[in-house]
Amino acid sequence: MKNVFSLDDSQEIINRIHQLTPDTKGLWGKMTVSQMLAHCNVSYEMAYEKIHPAPNAFMKFILKLLVKKTVVNEVPYKKSSQTAPAFIIKEDKNFAIEKERLINYIKKTQELGGAYFEGKESLSFGALNKNEWNNMFYKHLDHHLQQFGV
Repeated sequence: MKNVFSLDDSQEIINRIHQLTPDTKGLWGKMTVSQMLAHCNVSYEMAYEKIHPAPNAFMKFILKLLVKKTVVNEVPYKKSSQTAPAFIIKEDKNFAIEKERLINYIKKTQELGGAYFEGKESLSFGALNKNEWNNMFYKHLDHHLQQFGV
């Protein structure tokens, strides 16, 4: 799996994002390219911003028990996988703004490095190690960039 903390791998992801245009169509799913970029930003919002509510203790237990392994392992997501409610983007989004936000988050993550994420609390899964954070970030981005053909 690629490493989001590596400058080369992060730049490769950014280069793929630069191949997108406001008119790029998905190969599967219902999101527009702008919605997909906003959707990908949610992972970073949850890591860096205080704008999403944390799940209650029971829901966090369920997420850790039933979802965490799928999210943090190295197995790619299946096409049209179920989407958590916080990640559902229904409204139209501005392509340029969402693209810039995503690229800035990717750069910030790479610059902070793996050590910053070692043991960092995830909003949904509790403390994760740097490899789990990497897998969560990278495979989500890769899944959606593949969805849009880049």
